[in-house]
Amino acid sequence: MQRLNFPKNIYYILLVFVTFSFSAFAQNTYFPAKEKWETKTPESAKFDAEKLKEAIDFAKANESTAPRDQELGQAQTFGREPFGEAIGPFKFRGDMTGIIIRNGYIIAEWGEPMRVDMTHSVTKSFLTATVGLAYDRKLIPNLDVPVYKEMAPVSAYNPMQRFDDAEKFGKSKFLKLFESEHNKKITWIHLLQQNSDWEGTLWNKPDWADRPSRDRRTWLTRERNNPGTVYEYNDVRVNLLALTALNVWRKPLPQVLKKHLMDEIGASQTWRWHGYENSYVLIDGQIMQSVSGGGHWGGGMFINARDMARFGLLVEREGTWRNKRILSKKFLKMAETPSVPQPTYGFMNFFVNTDKKMYPSAPEGTIAFLGNGTNMVYIDRKNDLVIVARWISNNKIDEFLGKVYASLK
Repeated sequence: MQRLNFPKNIYYILLVFVTFSFSAFAQNTYFPAKEKWETKTPESAKFDAEKLKEAIDFAKANESTAPRDQELGQAQTFGREPFGEAIGPFKFRGDMTGIIIRNGYIIAEWGEPMRVDMTHSVTKSFLTATVGLAYDRKLIPNLDVPVYKEMAPVSAYNPMQRFDDAEKFGKSKFLKLFESEHNKKITWIHLLQQNSDWEGTLWNKPDWADRPSRDRRTWLTRERNNPGTVYEYNDVRVNLLALTALNVWRKPLPQVLKKHLMDEIGASQTWRWHGYENSYVLIDGQIMQSVSGGGHWGGGMFINARDMARFGLLVEREGTWRNKRILSKKFLKMAETPSVPQPTYGFMNFFVNTDKKMYPSAPEGTIAFLGNGTNMVYIDRKNDLVIVARWISNNKIDEFLGKVYASLK
């Protein structure tokens, strides 16, 4: 193919044009300012206002019937498991709440969007973000390496512990996280994808006691699956990831998230990320709490819907906020790539609508952060759409999304 030889001044003009066009595009992409979020009418965002109202009314009419008292709800469900007692804080929840955002603007909002509530397993998506922040800063150079190779000894903080106890002489005073031959095979990817099959006990919760098998004979005797082969949603292993991330950062994960992500996207100062009464460790002479990945035994992220929406918009915009990169495209691409064992799940808690298996009424490949309640942050890049829905019945989400899409012109 013959090379076109343009005069140098033409190349310069083309370069200026491309640069200006990109800059203009970036400036025209709206991001909400801190403590201020502009709104637009449904019509201006190319929604049919009446049909959108129908979708919102449908969501309001299908509020979750679970107790608003989140501690009572835990006692009635997870509290029945072995070692299922609550060890973290809970909170009464508010009304069914939602936000619909298009092109960065709030198009519709209902309920109590500024109320701080538990968001349960949506916390896992924030946990994944802290791992992504570490990966982007080379604190974790490779997510495919065994985790034990990058772990310093972890000392649990127990003010009643005595080191001169003769009965414990010769026994390790550190947490046993990756000492078994099975656990030594586990990589960061395995923990993030929830297919590690890690074996052990953390914060007095055995791995087998989370959603245990109906066959009680197998609780302590079953063979372990090779890491990366079998998906299992397990909050003990989620909390293990939080502890390993804390060990890498050497500072509490809420501080990491606040400085490097939440403050950058203009989040409020009202969110809090809690751990357990017994999840404290000593690092560099400091007592630090290892946070939980959800509300299974209490704790997790307590946050308002507006802040959830900001986080969703950051991911929808592929990790950038205005002109600053917060999370790398490379990490987000990995997070959004479904694993082989679970084709609708990438990193925790990135649920992917692969082949419309999760939500037949929504486009293929869209993303959702999901937590008990149901709490949902839904992301559709093709339509520049972010939806937050809190305390909606889980079995009504697909129909709700279908009605939202039916309102798009």
